[in-house]
Amino acid sequence: MNIVVETHSHTIASGHAYNTIEEMAMAAGEKGIKILAITEHAPNMPGTCHIFYFHNLRVVTRIRHGVELLLGAELNVMDYEGNVDLDEETLDGLDIAIASLHTPCIRPGNITENTNALIGAMKNPHVKIIGHPDDSKYPLDYERLVKAAKEYHVLLELNNNSLNPTGFRLNARDNDIKMLELCKSYNVPITMGSDAHVAEDIGNCCYSKEILKATDFPEELIINTSVEKFKAFLSC
Repeated sequence: MNIVVETHSHTIASGHAYNTIEEMAMAAGEKGIKILAITEHAPNMPGTCHIFYFHNLRVVTRIRHGVELLLGAELNVMDYEGNVDLDEETLDGLDIAIASLHTPCIRPGNITENTNALIGAMKNPHVKIIGHPDDSKYPLDYERLVKAAKEYHVLLELNNNSLNPTGFRLNARDNDIKMLELCKSYNVPITMGSDAHVAEDIGNCCYSKEILKATDFPEELIINTSVEKFKAFLSC
């Protein structure tokens, strides 16, 4: 199984990543990635880029080193209703948007509050991916989450960075297994995102692959193993 679409990455514009767009695109090309989504942290994340960064993405060439770029944002879910930190006009100008729970932006709530927050974000038509729904700091009702992902046509992310043993997210492996088993049961597709903050991590799914094997997860439900499959999902 090969990942040919990288759906989650960051450049120096996010404030705590280490490479430029050019360097990320070059690394993606060398790794055989066909589409690279660069999803900078949206403005409420401390240290990230100003909203004007997202307004000006139109100036960036979308093909570099043989790689198609999708330039977008990792939105911060700001409340338990699922509101995010970019306005409609700005979202209209993005190629892709992820929505995630981050502790600098929203206080962890109870299982109902956290699940409501992500389902509320799914209702935003610009949100195509829910990022790293795997951290026990934000307990979730995974059955509700998976059913909502199917209803609103949103991808749930298996985040490789979350599974890194040196990472800071809690119980990601157990939570991912629970989520993937439900995705199998309800025939809900996922995306595998590296969440790369450095060029050499683009396309890295070394930890994610172990979880897929442990759950015997079907490749046909992994949306970013094919450019055609990924673009078909986005176009629906």
